[in-house]
Amino acid sequence: MQKRQKTEIPFHVPFVSGEEEGYLKEVIKRGEFSGDGYFTRLSEQWLEHFTRAEKVLLTSSCTHALEMCAMLCNIQPGDEVIMPSFNFVSAANAFVLREAKVVFIDIRPDTMNIDEQLIEAAINGQTKAIVVVHYGGVACEMEAIMKVAARYGLKVIEDAAHGIGAWYKERHLGTIGHLGVLSFHASKNIHCGEGGALLINDPEMVQTAEVIREKGTNRKAFISGAVEKYSWVSLGSSYLASELNAAFLYGQLPHIEKVNAFRLSVKAEYERRLQNMGHLGYSSCPPFCFSNGHIFYIKCESEQVRDSLRQSLENKGIEAFFHYIPLHSSLAGKNFGRFSGVEKYTTVESSKLLRLPSYFGFAGSETVCAAIEEFFDE
Repeated sequence: MQKRQKTEIPFHVPFVSGEEEGYLKEVIKRGEFSGDGYFTRLSEQWLEHFTRAEKVLLTSSCTHALEMCAMLCNIQPGDEVIMPSFNFVSAANAFVLREAKVVFIDIRPDTMNIDEQLIEAAINGQTKAIVVVHYGGVACEMEAIMKVAARYGLKVIEDAAHGIGAWYKERHLGTIGHLGVLSFHASKNIHCGEGGALLINDPEMVQTAEVIREKGTNRKAFISGAVEKYSWVSLGSSYLASELNAAFLYGQLPHIEKVNAFRLSVKAEYERRLQNMGHLGYSSCPPFCFSNGHIFYIKCESEQVRDSLRQSLENKGIEAFFHYIPLHSSLAGKNFGRFSGVEKYTTVESSKLLRLPSYFGFAGSETVCAAIEEFFDE
């Protein structure tokens, strides 16, 4: 076995604009550190203008935004929630915590997104909501999904954790369903270390969402003078992002389009270099969407080839990673969910997928592609 080399090309390097430090110092100067303060409001307003969502609430994580979605949809024990199995565990946990049954369905092999044509067959009398995941910042076919949801009176939640600055037919991801979520984890195009946002597109949910985020209290209404007393009025938890996180994020938000454009240029360079390698597939973006270049992945002929290639790259100091293990095949997935219909693509396609390095300022695509070519030549 070859000795592992020191990492020369990391998989990801978090973006830093240079503006964050000044805003963090202003937080210290103001002495206002807890959530829902000056920078929280600035960031929320910026995101509302950029995404055109009805209302944006910053949260401590995208996971917490998903948990808020489950509460806002009034998920009860025994309800069923449809989602893809190729998915991060947070999307399932948010609803399992409410004692719902997760119903997994197959994905499209071209985008790795939920197959919109299979949703209707999974709906029954217990179905309450549909959770779609815009994998890698590439949109699901939302028009078809919203039509099915309307026909059965279901809520649609868009997991747009990868989707900041990505669009579907001129609408920002997360603003088409009833609710949407964004992630600002350090692994995303822009970030605040740990953080997220809830995008509310149904005006009737806004007040309830503010109560849930404030630990189930009417603190927001009390501060605004709408009520005389501050008290516990409903279920909720501590889902507020701190002012430190909000200030860091505010230093990144104006750079979204610059960062996304660079990552898309990395994607284009990868595609140019790899297009003649017949035994590889790679990220696909249908004409109805505009991606943000969050992930660039290739698909090998098999899981064995994928794993061998990953090891070869690692031996050359290049980090590359596979992604989600399908949730329906996990221990918790079997306990808390079930698969609806035929599982044709989820396991096979995910087992061949390998994500390549990509981040703002990345200049190693030529080296990575040369290493891939060398592997297949050998």
